[in-house]
Amino acid sequence: MRLGTVVGQVVSTAKEPGLSGFTLLLIEDLDGPPAEAGSVYVAIDLVGAGDGEVVLVATGSGARVSQAAGQASVDSAVVAIADTVIRRGEITYSK
Repeated sequence: MRLGTVVGQVVSTAKEPGLSGFTLLLIEDLDGPPAEAGSVYVAIDLVGAGDGEVVLVATGSGARVSQAAGQASVDSAVVAIADTVIRRGEITYSK
């Protein structure tokens, strides 16, 4: 799983039927180098996350475990919205 920030949204009227009703979010990883062009990725939103929120993203086979997306191919899924992030005993993010 990855920790990231919602930085945008992808709007698509033509998509796999299993994705109907789901929002597609642009996610930027929280850790790592500063954002560079093309460093964001798309994840299906399963929890109702909004712009600027810190989220937990399941990737790979972990993202496909949820039956919420039906039979659609899903590589990344937002599965939680973070309230607090504690790193090495220090609060690094709090909602």
